Amino acid sequence: MSGFLALKPFHRPRVWLGLWLVAVAAVVVLSLVNLSGLPPVPEGGDKVEHFLAYALLSAAAVQIFRDRGTCVAVAVALVGLGIGLEFAQGMLTTTRMGDPRDALANTLGAMAGLATVLTPARHLLQAMEARLLPARA
Repeated sequence: MSGFLALKPFHRPRVWLGLWLVAVAAVVVLSLVNLSGLPPVPEGGDKVEHFLAYALLSAAAVQIFRDRGTCVAVAVALVGLGIGLEFAQGMLTTTRMGDPRDALANTLGAMAGLATVLTPARHLLQAMEARLLPARA
């Protein structure tokens, strides 16, 4: 379990980490696939989507990882991911284009999610898990 020392003490830490990694992968895939068949969003609505996606990823990391330093490192990595995906959209796809305002929305979202480390809500997932899966005798 030494590789999971940075995780909070959950009943099933690998499950929570795995779900978070699936969410990160979903953001990567959805950032690069052709979404032209979806209904259009109102102008600027995609910036809200970018902000929310990265805020949720970052806030979820706060729920999963034990210390603030790890949470900061994850948020910085998410900022890098968001910027990198904007470049990838412009360079690797023909149906998407990179937008610096999307990268800014990603960054602001990651920072907003990280800010939850300063609130009592940072332990919400642990509390929910403890209620759902009481300690074994």
